[in-house]
Amino acid sequence: MRRLITNLKNIWSVEELRQRIILTLGLVLAYRIGSFVILPGISYAALEASSAGSSDAQKGIENLLSLFSGGGFTNASIMALGIMPYISASIIMQLLGMAVPSVQKLQNEGESGRKVINNYTRILTIVICALQAPSYLKMYVEQKGALPDDPSMFWWFQTVIILVAGSMFAVWLGERITEKGIGNGISLLIAVGILSRLPGAFIAEMGKSFEAGNLIKLVLELIIFAMIILSVILIVQGVRRIPLNTAKSVVGNRSVVGQQTRNYLPLKVNASGVMPIIFAQAILTIPMTIFLSATDPKNQGGVVQRILSDPYGLWYNIILVVMIVVFTYFYTAIMINPRKISEDLKKSGGFIPGVKPGEDTANYIDNLITRITFPGSLFLAAVAIIPAIAKIAGVNDSFAMFFGGTSLLIMVGVVLDTVQQIETYLLNRQMDGLMEGTRVRGRRGANELSGF
Repeated sequence: MRRLITNLKNIWSVEELRQRIILTLGLVLAYRIGSFVILPGISYAALEASSAGSSDAQKGIENLLSLFSGGGFTNASIMALGIMPYISASIIMQLLGMAVPSVQKLQNEGESGRKVINNYTRILTIVICALQAPSYLKMYVEQKGALPDDPSMFWWFQTVIILVAGSMFAVWLGERITEKGIGNGISLLIAVGILSRLPGAFIAEMGKSFEAGNLIKLVLELIIFAMIILSVILIVQGVRRIPLNTAKSVVGNRSVVGQQTRNYLPLKVNASGVMPIIFAQAILTIPMTIFLSATDPKNQGGVVQRILSDPYGLWYNIILVVMIVVFTYFYTAIMINPRKISEDLKKSGGFIPGVKPGEDTANYIDNLITRITFPGSLFLAAVAIIPAIAKIAGVNDSFAMFFGGTSLLIMVGVVLDTVQQIETYLLNRQMDGLMEGTRVRGRRGANELSGF
């Protein structure tokens, strides 16, 4: 406890860090307030009444779709679309970077190219929002009976504009946090939206346990929840270090040639992060959204609807596991280029002991990445289906979603990244770090290469 108080004092004593934290909290508060501002003309009472009568499968779909908007989706707020359109646009731009030479050229132009790509991403975000906004109003809000009586064309136009503006405002908040605050803004907004649902979900689960008189089950759930978080941290932090020899070292401002030093090339076990789960769930969300809007779910969709409209069903999770494994390899191939790593090593005079520079080094790294990606993909798949297992074990829907899946990975990743940035500020001012005695991601030794 004393160490915690000392760390808080150290954080507050650093003026730049204090200002960044205050600004971040203010922008996050603005985002949270926006998620509760209801669209003009929408009947919130009708939304609540309709949601109360929804089936368990529909509630599960709604909770999943509302995950990235901090509840804005189910509230029909001005930020109902949340950050997801921007994430979708970013994914599309990354894919174009693999297939379109002009986008590849921009990616290789450094800061100037990154700014151009960011502008294209924002424009694409507006286009995606303009397409999603009418669909959201028609396929969700109207089916809930929450639209105003006989809405005019002007109402439709202004509401679509508000939804687009709300989503772009959320993107602006995220970019300002990244630039002038602490942490990755977009990821932080998503994590805050997810965490905001945790207290209510836990209280609901606790009330359920009290009613059943089974407090032992609640204690076991919390222990299992803590163990899952620890295992996620272990895998997220896990790296495979490839030993490297460099033919020169830097002493002061001079480069000393002929003196070999030992460094490491870290390859993350989970290099793709949470993106494979987002990919897979985004694709499966499309038919889920269609089935959610069906006026008579029992007679529409048939077998396909029963499979894809239940996020806790067996076949849904089997399909999800297969897609996550495939997308993990796909996204890892986008993130890590063994040939480029080999070229960078050759230019810097570094080499892997026992492996020839050039093509042999690229093949060696590629084979190693392939081997460590497989267990990483299985881990992601296992984390993704834990909520379904928790639901089968009797955990309520809202609390079961925190046992794994995208929500848990995002929360763990964002917390670790934010803690690392705060720790960096403290260490740069020769203060004690937040996580002394542990290996926080990014806090590596001086002999470990992290620029690849």
